[in-house]
Amino acid sequence: MNILVSGGLGFIGSHTVVELLQKKHKVVIIDNLHNSQRKTFSIIGHITQENCSFIDADCTDLLKLSKIFRVNNFNAIIHFAGFKSVSESVQNPLDYYRNNLLSTVNITKLAIKYNVNKLIFSSSATVYGNGISPFSEESPLLERTNPYGESKAMCERILLDTQKANPQLSLYLLRYFNPVGAHKSGLLGEVPNGVPNNLLPFITQVAKSKRERLLIYGNDYDTPDGTGVRDYIHVVDLAKGHIAALESNRTGVNIYNFGTGRGTSVLELVHAFEKVNNVKIPYEIVARRPGDLAVSYADVSKAKRELNWEAKLTIEDMVRDAWNFEKNLKD
Repeated sequence: MNILVSGGLGFIGSHTVVELLQKKHKVVIIDNLHNSQRKTFSIIGHITQENCSFIDADCTDLLKLSKIFRVNNFNAIIHFAGFKSVSESVQNPLDYYRNNLLSTVNITKLAIKYNVNKLIFSSSATVYGNGISPFSEESPLLERTNPYGESKAMCERILLDTQKANPQLSLYLLRYFNPVGAHKSGLLGEVPNGVPNNLLPFITQVAKSKRERLLIYGNDYDTPDGTGVRDYIHVVDLAKGHIAALESNRTGVNIYNFGTGRGTSVLELVHAFEKVNNVKIPYEIVARRPGDLAVSYADVSKAKRELNWEAKLTIEDMVRDAWNFEKNLKD
């Protein structure tokens, strides 16, 4: 198939492109390099020994996006492009609403216009808001605790309404929990711009002495050790989940949680990193961040039942691969 991957040089997007190319799909990547790097494109080629196309473009630019659709006959779209930091969204809500909603509207508008009848959307567990874990796909979408989550919920609403008006569109809403890890080659992983917003890249930067200590935001949550609990999923497992969605013949609306179904606390992840990699991680407890939940983990039974997909890699795999990638990075 000929697949458009928006945000395809980002953390999750790049790993998904690798899996697509290894499955011999044809791929066109659109990325504006806002939170990604151009060199990732050549790394993907090195890992896969396959060719794909990269276009430097912003999905909020409808005119440029239209030209791309006009000259390509896409069979499906995987839409990753979007801002993704919870804390940043609290500080800059207008940026998040403009970017995430407009890029989704544009992608969807062109999918309809050019008869691309399969759209896979990169959603988030944050759409469940301040509900109680484990979250299933039938869990109510309660009040979101941050603009990032709200923007994802709004995008889902836009897509659902569009699909209702255009029933030929097969829509897949994939709600990720907490992607971490890196490709086993050590060549592809998460490279945040500036101070990492996500936990594991922060840990690896501390391990490499790029940062003095890890900041743990709150140890007074109602959890076994007081730190926040999340459902961490290896990015390679997550990428393979997109392949399962792409290759599924289910039509209409399909919503899936992508996680492991198990919660791990911040301190448990830190201690796993220390044990597996034999590196001590100094940390400091600081105040909670606005918008953070105490506990979030998935019910993943639907994805296993309908897509025949489940996460295989462990917390130990995640911290090992993330550290292997960080060690290979040139500072």
